[in-house]
Amino acid sequence: MAAAPFHPPRRKRRVFESYESPFPVEVGGKDFRMCQAEILHNNVIVRNPEDIKQLYNKGYFGKGILSRSRPVYSISDPSLVTKWQGANINMPIITAKKYQYHVQWAKSVLREQGLDGCSVTKILDNYTKPLELPLLEADGAKQTGASCNRMSPSTENTELSRQSPADTGNVADPSPEDENKGCKKVCLEGDPAFDPVCSSKEQEQSDLKEKAEVSCQEPGFLARCGCKAEESAGQRSCEMMKSKECAPEYVLVQEEEECSVCPEDETVHGQESLVKKEKLVCRRNPFRIFEYLQLSLEEAFFLVYALGCLSIYYGEEPLTILKLWEFFSEVKPDFKTTYMAYHYFRSKGWVPKVGLKYGTDLLLYRKGPPFYHASYSVIAELVDDNFEGSLRRPLSWKTLSGLNRTTANASKELMLCYLIKPSDMTEKDMSTPECMKRIKVQELIVTRWVSSRERCEKDEL
Repeated sequence: MAAAPFHPPRRKRRVFESYESPFPVEVGGKDFRMCQAEILHNNVIVRNPEDIKQLYNKGYFGKGILSRSRPVYSISDPSLVTKWQGANINMPIITAKKYQYHVQWAKSVLREQGLDGCSVTKILDNYTKPLELPLLEADGAKQTGASCNRMSPSTENTELSRQSPADTGNVADPSPEDENKGCKKVCLEGDPAFDPVCSSKEQEQSDLKEKAEVSCQEPGFLARCGCKAEESAGQRSCEMMKSKECAPEYVLVQEEEECSVCPEDETVHGQESLVKKEKLVCRRNPFRIFEYLQLSLEEAFFLVYALGCLSIYYGEEPLTILKLWEFFSEVKPDFKTTYMAYHYFRSKGWVPKVGLKYGTDLLLYRKGPPFYHASYSVIAELVDDNFEGSLRRPLSWKTLSGLNRTTANASKELMLCYLIKPSDMTEKDMSTPECMKRIKVQELIVTRWVSSRERCEKDEL
């Protein structure tokens, strides 16, 4: 069997970031940070923004659940941000249509909690009513709002107006005194630390004249009802503007309204032209979506076992290495095989990622996906000394040829990674990750045989 020639990785044409570190740990333990993750529906997710930044920037572990790779999801509409960039706005801007989607999702959540349609409508109408624009901080100076007017009979009028009680349908912001009356008011506020859906039927006696209890549902939803008493809308908005949450509580909604404009020509009397007037209205976001970092089981165990920089919790209890080894093996029957291959290639300096897109177990990147294209598509198999055993995915010649052609069309090479275990190794020996010390690895590159190419090479010899 001939040695396969090494093909250098193909660097991407456009690279928009710099390389920081291969692992989220420093040499000598300097500036060591212990990150936290949790198991949710048999998946490992990281919620803390600082931990997300640490794990992805240094080693490119995991991917954002709402992004292609790096967690960069934003609720703001890029076109609207560009359109209103001269207004010194540092709040997310969305369209009215997108905001209605969030309202409908919040309605579905509340209905699942047993609330009737009338109560749901009243709760959301009160929660999503227009608010006064919060104080914005820009360039060290506080601003109370910005306006950009472009008025003409033939063009649209675009303005950013500060909503007053008269402009918002005579609905005034609740004062601290009103919020302190009786029981707490219903909110649909999200918390990036926990995502249980909580419902609340408590309303002021003067508004809904009904009482209910606040009930919390199981985790898994992306909205949360919470209550904050003795806190005005302006104070909450200022705190939100200073925070770094991924899902803001307050958003600016671009809405349209028709208004009549008198023509500048004085010869025409009694004629008015209707123009569309666009304005940004500050409202609460009733359904807040958070983006988390999702780690594959192999990535999560490598961070715990090999680097020791991650703690994985199931409920309120951190899981030990042995419990994680057993749990991941139950969730994914071939976890031991894929992790051994992952650990081997990570230790050699590659950045392995899930290879589901190309029908393989792993994709191997140099440095990381932002810098190079994947060089190899890897299929891992656990065999004995005689290369025998129950293969995870037996490949026929037809299947192997198709898989190799698919890999070659993507400018990658197909690699078969054989994990060779001793013949005397039992299942009990493999019940701990210490069994990897006795495992040997053999790599096999699969290439397509081309008769004309082979004939030319032989003629040259």
